Amino acid sequence: MLQPSPPRKRRGRLARSGAASMALLAVAGYLAVQYVTGGAGAPGCKVVSGKEGRAGYEFTPEQAVNAATITAVGTARKLPERAVTIALATAMQESALRNLDHGDKDSLGLFQQRPSQGWGTPREIMDPTYSAGLFYDHLVEIPGYLDLPLTDAAQRVQRSAFPYAYAKHEPGAELLAAALTGRSAATLTCDGRPGPTPDKGPDAVRAALVRDFGHTVLQPAGAEVSDGADADTGTARFAGASEERTVTVPMTGGSGAAGERETGRRGWQVAHWAVANASSLHIQRVTYAGREWTAGNTDSKWYPTGGGAKGAERAAGAVRITSSG
Repeated sequence: MLQPSPPRKRRGRLARSGAASMALLAVAGYLAVQYVTGGAGAPGCKVVSGKEGRAGYEFTPEQAVNAATITAVGTARKLPERAVTIALATAMQESALRNLDHGDKDSLGLFQQRPSQGWGTPREIMDPTYSAGLFYDHLVEIPGYLDLPLTDAAQRVQRSAFPYAYAKHEPGAELLAAALTGRSAATLTCDGRPGPTPDKGPDAVRAALVRDFGHTVLQPAGAEVSDGADADTGTARFAGASEERTVTVPMTGGSGAAGERETGRRGWQVAHWAVANASSLHIQRVTYAGREWTAGNTDSKWYPTGGGAKGAERAAGAVRITSSG
């Protein structure tokens, strides 16, 4: 017959068991909210893996916009996906993907860059496009940065007091990078609840596209505006016109299988960018390659648009972004 453990040993076992349980809960909690810490309100966006198992992470619309900007700045410079992953993981650690107007000492922005250390003026650092570009400027100067462990590459840019803190963000950063570079299709969704911002309508969408991707995103034919709006001004053609206006972003690429893959990847990057910006730009619908995301759907899915193979083939030639006026 087994005898009860002496009280001291039993207490020790209970303490170790409790500590182990707390550690597991801490890990689970981190995985559930790692992108939400410090953000206002519940998560409104989700990214999932394109592989079996569909691992996913949730984050807020604010964080989605900043992640999309960081990615667009990197791909506009033709940097590889690994560079984008490093940048995203760094911003996750430094600011939880929020554009902070405060930090340790004089640190500011997504990457907590310091004006006193030559990173730029406070106004420049608070511009996500500028701060992301400056991070990439420093990253590409590191010899062999693509082959370094992520936390080492990030630390050589940031020179943080916590050099190993970036590593824990790598899985989430990889998921975000795969979606926001367009490699993983139809894997990023947001609720699309309109945010308190005056930035809405096709003009705001086109301005944001140019801000993040550069003028070439509207080439070669230029983005078209339809559904009750003037193609040149983006304003309604007549009173009572539909509130829905659509910006059509053409997708063209090289010939052959490689060219088609590159075009498809570029298309999904723009489509995911639009979904990430849905709340801030009041975007209602995004359509690409026979799939459609609609604001208000909370089941993290892109749905087929119908129209059969020919309809999907035509849809693959452009990303259609519909916003409210």
